[in-house]
Amino acid sequence: MGRLIALAVCLAVALGLAWRFEQTPPPAPITAPQAEFSAARALPDVVAIARTPHPIGSEANAKARDYLLRRMTALGLETQVQVADAAARHEFGEEVYVVGGRVENLIGVLPGADRTAPALAIMAHYDSVPGSPGAADDATGVATALEIVRALKTRGRPARDVVLLITDGEEAGLLGAEAFFADHPLAKRIGFVINMEARGGGGRAQMFQTGPQNGQVIDLFRRTAVSPASSSLTVFLYEQMPNDTDFTVSKAAGVPGLNYAFIGRQFDYHSPTSTPANLDKGSLQHMGVQTLSAARELAFAETLPGKAPDLVYANTFGDHILAYPQPAGWAVLALAVILLGLGVWQARRAGALPWLDVAKGLGAALYLIAISAALLRLGRRATGADFGFMEQRVLLAQINRWEIAVLILGVGALVTAAAAAGRGRMRLAAAVLALAAGLGCSIFAGWDPIGAGLGAAGAVLALASFGRPTGVAGAWTGLLISGLLAAAGLQVVAAPAGFLVAWPLTIGAAAAALSALGARRSGAGLTLIAALGAFALSWLLGFGHGIFQGLDLPELLALIVWLAAMVIWPLVQPLENEKNARTLGLAILLLGFVVVAVVRHDPPWSTRHPRASQVLYYVDLDANRALRVSRTPDITPWASQVLTADGGEISREKLPLIYRRELRVAPAKPVKVAGPTLAFTAGPDGAKSLSLTLPPGARIAALDLKPSTALTSVSVNGRPVKALDKAGQWTRVRWQSAPQGVTVAFRAGGPGGVEVRYATTTETWPADAKPPPPRPADVMAFDTDSATVAAASRRFTW
Repeated sequence: MGRLIALAVCLAVALGLAWRFEQTPPPAPITAPQAEFSAARALPDVVAIARTPHPIGSEANAKARDYLLRRMTALGLETQVQVADAAARHEFGEEVYVVGGRVENLIGVLPGADRTAPALAIMAHYDSVPGSPGAADDATGVATALEIVRALKTRGRPARDVVLLITDGEEAGLLGAEAFFADHPLAKRIGFVINMEARGGGGRAQMFQTGPQNGQVIDLFRRTAVSPASSSLTVFLYEQMPNDTDFTVSKAAGVPGLNYAFIGRQFDYHSPTSTPANLDKGSLQHMGVQTLSAARELAFAETLPGKAPDLVYANTFGDHILAYPQPAGWAVLALAVILLGLGVWQARRAGALPWLDVAKGLGAALYLIAISAALLRLGRRATGADFGFMEQRVLLAQINRWEIAVLILGVGALVTAAAAAGRGRMRLAAAVLALAAGLGCSIFAGWDPIGAGLGAAGAVLALASFGRPTGVAGAWTGLLISGLLAAAGLQVVAAPAGFLVAWPLTIGAAAAALSALGARRSGAGLTLIAALGAFALSWLLGFGHGIFQGLDLPELLALIVWLAAMVIWPLVQPLENEKNARTLGLAILLLGFVVVAVVRHDPPWSTRHPRASQVLYYVDLDANRALRVSRTPDITPWASQVLTADGGEISREKLPLIYRRELRVAPAKPVKVAGPTLAFTAGPDGAKSLSLTLPPGARIAALDLKPSTALTSVSVNGRPVKALDKAGQWTRVRWQSAPQGVTVAFRAGGPGGVEVRYATTTETWPADAKPPPPRPADVMAFDTDSATVAAASRRFTW
């Protein structure tokens, strides 16, 4: 009973501390000292920028531009507008995408004492995605940048120029940053960048990206960060992901810096609900105090941080960041080995550590990883939500109870695995549970080889590890050895990530040394383990929360369950004769799946969290054919009513100019709409071009081109791009904000041709079509909803 009480207290304290550490600070009032950051002073700028959706090239974006120019002028900045066409190339499988548009970057310079010194750039973007006011992404970043400049001015003239770089077209493909760092003369003077972003509407601001050889940059971050949220693991993982921000462009240009974002309240990301009213004002404050402290240090420093070997680092508690050179990770592991060795020596002296138990403990550790991953994956599958940003919105709308379900399942998996090791005679039951969890993943969404593989691995490990009871000392030793092997492997192949295993391992080894590997199960021993466990668990839960928010892969949280076991194992493993130990874990798992059932069957939709709907009117100009289209993965009753308004039945069809996947469509009444025109020009010198002219009111253009022969010297609106260089391959050009149209120029080495599909999007419903009915309060227009797409195709030869 004392063990369970200690476990309950440990978990409660850890959860309380983790919750406390994740809270954002209260917003500073407008009366805060002038040299400090005030969310209340910055908020009016958020409100002004995020009054309405303002994508690149829209009238609303022009109004936001004019407002910001007035604000920058009022701050006394040397202000200019960079107008340019920009393009970027991306590959998705076998397809090449070229995205681009005309941008209007806003550049303001606060002159420094040395106008020749490398400048500090404070960067954010002012455009939003279609359909979203973008209060968080990125009106918050822009407002923060303005407030930073105001606060810096109270300190006098900085040592170097401070450049306020407010980019346009970030949401269309990082276009403003591409244009600035490729073309603007000031770009070559930028010596450091602070970028601000958001992937949600709340949460603490995380510093999640730096440049290579970041040793001195992290030293600066350590000195200046206020209640930081950052680690070398976050930086390492982000580098492996396909995600991009404007910082991607400055980093590629060789400019070091710090990239910040908050990712809580992800339901509001790119959503109509991203309004100033729904923005967490504490997130604005946390973003501001962190970036201002770094900007102040950089603006007034004699020199900017240079290159130095990368550091391993992570925030611990409060303002503290623990950092050390990567080779020092071996010293951390050496300390863990010494502490574990001390614990083993004491346990052996007490006769509590048969060597066979260590092997069984190692098997139990691997079983814990497999069963946790299988159960967490089963929970995700059981919600009924498919994978993908739009598909998981039903979970984002009820993110708190979904995270509670994940937490309960993780605890249940840990208690169940510990009971199987400690009580013994659970070999078959543990194997069946693993198989059932793995195969259960296939019940909800078809065959799931990953889930089945996890279940099979868990079953094999159960049969190998859970026969006779395993002592606490042996099981804990095997568990810590599994951590030691993993930490050593990470130290070799991914040193920036190794601390996530090495630090809990070392704390667990310290608890093992102090308690003779759990052989001392007195009240004092359990209290000591619970205290160290609560300290380590609260830190681990913070990382688990970040993984939960940042990746829709709950099975990865099995690693957090495994790491948690290292520090609290004697609190979860029962004695051989302990009653009800076998049923406790199953009861916790049952509770977790009850919460999952609530998540699945209790619709979360409300006026605060409405269902997304995006309906379009698609007109095929070649065939005089029209379709009503729904672009969201699921279809609301309201959207079904819109699609069938002309009497047609809903089916599925692929429309490549709109989306890569099949969409729900229904026949519509053909109506007259203004469409694009496409002209082909062949010059006498072999140069050729395709020119698309947009109809009045259209802002978005799409061209799919497939040449019959490889083309060279390809450019789009004068910007060279690597495309159309493979015969028979589609290149997809997506252009936003094209007042002059879109021109694709190229050269061909001989006779050939090009197949072209093209379309333009006008963000209004056709005047002659039956309009959509009023929306219910719990359904919102998403992205380019109620827009008209006019499409056609041509083939040109030469």
